[in-house]
Formats: sequence, C-alpha cells, structure tokens
Amino acid sequence: MKKTLLAVAMLFVLGSCASKKKLLTAQKQANEIQIQLDKARADLNDCDSRTAGLNNDLKAKNDELASKNAKLKELEDQIEFLKKNNNNLLDRMSDLSVISKEGSESIKKSLAMMDAQGVQIRDLNQSIQRKDSLNMALVLNLKRSLQDVSDEDVQIEVKKGVVYVSLSDKMLFRSGSSVINTQAETVLGKVAKILNDYKEIEILIEGHTDNVPIATEKFSDNWDLSVLRATSVARTLQKKYGVEPVRMIAGGRGEYLPKVANDSPANRSLNRRTEIIITPKLDQFFNLYTPNAGK
Repeated sequence: MKKTLLAVAMLFVLGSCASKKKLLTAQKQANEIQIQLDKARADLNDCDSRTAGLNNDLKAKNDELASKNAKLKELEDQIEFLKKNNNNLLDRMSDLSVISKEGSESIKKSLAMMDAQGVQIRDLNQSIQRKDSLNMALVLNLKRSLQDVSDEDVQIEVKKGVVYVSLSDKMLFRSGSSVINTQAETVLGKVAKILNDYKEIEILIEGHTDNVPIATEKFSDNWDLSVLRATSVARTLQKKYGVEPVRMIAGGRGEYLPKVANDSPANRSLNRRTEIIITPKLDQFFNLYTPNAGK
C-alpha cells in the first residue's frame, strides 16, 4: 500500500512538473506574439500617418493643378482674344494700307522737322535772353552816363523789348526850330559814347510833336518839323561823335503818336520829344525766324 501511494505521488509530481514546463513555454510564446502584435500596431500607425500625409500632399497637388488649369484657361482665352484683335488689325491694315513705305518716309520727315524746330526754338530763346541781357546793360550804362541830366530832359526805359531814350523838346531845340542847342550836344555826346561801344545794335531816331499846327517857310506841318528834328539828331551823332550812319534811321511821327493827351500845356510839352530807339540789327533779328539763315 505504501508503495502504491508512493508511486501515485511520484506520478503526480512528475505530471505537475510537465504542466509547469508547458505553461512556461506557452507563456513565452504569448509574450512573443504580444511583441509582434505591438510592432504590427506601431507599423500600422506609421502607415496610417504616412497615408494621411500622402493624401494631404495629393490634395495640395490637385488644388495646385486646378489653379494652374484655371490660369491656363485664362491665358488661352487671352491668346484667343489677341488673335482675333490681331486678325482685325491685319485686315484693317491690309484694307486701308496703313503701313506703306511712303507713309513711313513721311513720318520720318515730320519727326526730323520737329527736331529742327525744337533746335530753332532753343536758339531763339537763347537769342532773346542775350538781347534782354544787352538791353539791361545798355540801360545801366546810359543811366550811369546821364546821371547828371535831369529826368525831365532824358528818360530811359525798355518797351516792347527795345531801349528807348526820350529827349525832351525844350532841351534839344528852341520853339519851332530844328537846330540843336549846345547843351543838348553834350547830352548827345554821352549817348553816342554808349552807342559806339555796342556795334551790334541799330538806332532808330523818331521826332514827335504836339498837335498845335505849324506852317512856316521851312516847315509845312508838324510832320516836317518832326522829321527834320530827327535828322538833326542823327546828323549830330554822325558828324560830331562818329556814330556810323549805316546804323541809323531817322523819321518823324509828327503829332500822331502822343505819350499823353494834348489837353494841357504840360502834356503837350511831354509829347514834344525826340526818341532814340536802340534795337538789335534787323537782319540778325529776322534770321532768328529763318531756318538755316546765313548758311
């Protein structure tokens, strides 16, 4: 009996040991499976992330492609529009002969004329500026030279782009006479010195009277008187002070260009005067308006 129980106990122990070994083996296999499962899950998550990223990239590319397709369509529409316009223009040019050799030459000539006119205008502006500077210099020199002469006897001013030296009748002449006074010769000498310093100017001498009629053996009317007074001044400038006669013009205005109304003795006295008008040489002045003048 004891032997039997011992045998049973041995069998139980041996069976127990075998079950524990199987259990450990099974446990080990389960752990390995769990590790593989965790790895598979991690790989799946990584794959899902990459798939989501690729889907986002694909969506962005699709959006970009759609945008480019829209721009391409817009450009194609513009090209089609331009083609139509070009065809219309070509048809018009063909029908109306807009572009021709003759037309091109005409345009070139017009542009060349515009360029030449631009140069001429610039030259004219420069000439006007030089003339203005000359006038200013003349006025300053004349006023300096005649500073001791009364303003009632001599007035100097610039009008209409030229210099006027107005000499009073009472200083130059006796009443009803065209003979220059000795005092006036001194004044004319000072004026002549300035005139001789500027050879590039011309001198116009104008006689003026009031409207009181005159009729003598020497003077038929105020026109006669004004002309002879102007020539007396010109002759004095020429013979006594050496002003070249070729530069001078003498003329009379009579009573027909008064400074003020002839309605009082004082005003009539203002109107009785001889004016020395200093101008640029007329041929040089007109050359400014003539292309290629003097060439």
